[in-house]
Amino acid sequence: MKNLISASVSLLVLAACASAPSAPAATPEAAPEVMGAAAAEPAAKAWNTLTGERPIVIAHRGASGLYPEHTIMAYKAAIAQGADFIEPDLVMTSDGVLIARHDLYLSATTDIADHPEFADRKVKRQTPFGEQEDWWADDFTFAEIQTLKARQQFQGRAMDYNDQLDIVTFDEIMDLVLAEAAKGRIVGLHVEAKWPGHYTDIGKGLADPILDAMKAKGLKDAGIPVYIQCFEPPFLAEVASKSDLPLIQNMVGAPYAAMMGLDYKLEDITTDGVGADVSYVLGKDGTPTDFVERAHEAGLLVHVYTVRDDRPDAPFTDSRAELQALFEAGIDGVWADFPGTAVEVRDSLED
Repeated sequence: MKNLISASVSLLVLAACASAPSAPAATPEAAPEVMGAAAAEPAAKAWNTLTGERPIVIAHRGASGLYPEHTIMAYKAAIAQGADFIEPDLVMTSDGVLIARHDLYLSATTDIADHPEFADRKVKRQTPFGEQEDWWADDFTFAEIQTLKARQQFQGRAMDYNDQLDIVTFDEIMDLVLAEAAKGRIVGLHVEAKWPGHYTDIGKGLADPILDAMKAKGLKDAGIPVYIQCFEPPFLAEVASKSDLPLIQNMVGAPYAAMMGLDYKLEDITTDGVGADVSYVLGKDGTPTDFVERAHEAGLLVHVYTVRDDRPDAPFTDSRAELQALFEAGIDGVWADFPGTAVEVRDSLED
């Protein structure tokens, strides 16, 4: 399993995630180094989750359906809507600063194409889809990144805040949840390391910078729950050797898994849980598969990506119906571009 996904697979995963606008293991409460109690409070309802607790709502890149992804405004909106966790995808600049971006290339979610001073910095890199010419985050210093502004990348969503919001650092995101904690509101971080194999190849690992940053900010002492997620098993194995934080092995969804000949065996997964595409949990007719049951039997949490109000997965025409089906299937968490909707549906099932 650990050799199935390389840095090049991350490029395929990038397409899978971005194409639509995806002994029992320790849980956040049990893991020795987990930073505080789980953000999702126990509920009276008997949920069909691994622990029996209510499933968590993870704001996918913040409230990214409403605001440009990975911006402070998107994260603040997600917190206001009741998300249990916010999700920062982390990449690193050329001078070692962790910033929140889903992709290494910058053209889709920033205004870099409008910066003439960077015109000659557009370069070609080889990807599994062929050669791609773009501006790449790890070719720029943080000072250069600070001159950029964020943009909404998906058509049909509000463009009102394009070119107004800054690219944020991991430190700023941690400061945000720490400020919420100081006010009595605990919001967790569901951190995804992006492209760690690439960074290893160029002599820069991501594990130590991420772990060191969280330790320096004092997240554990502040009671901030944290998950670390990734599509690349070697990165998760490294984090496991250095920390007791709960880990989520993300799984490439169809059709990419079939295209790459990946055959995940739940019994071989050694992390605390899996990040599964909706297609693993719900069949083409919208009814549950046996995936959650098998994962729970293996002691694995099941977090599911990604539900979007404006693009529900077939056969659903309403994201609320899709969310209800997922919650009733027994999932332990869900990534949502519109976290307020996910919170509303989950809470309605407790009434």
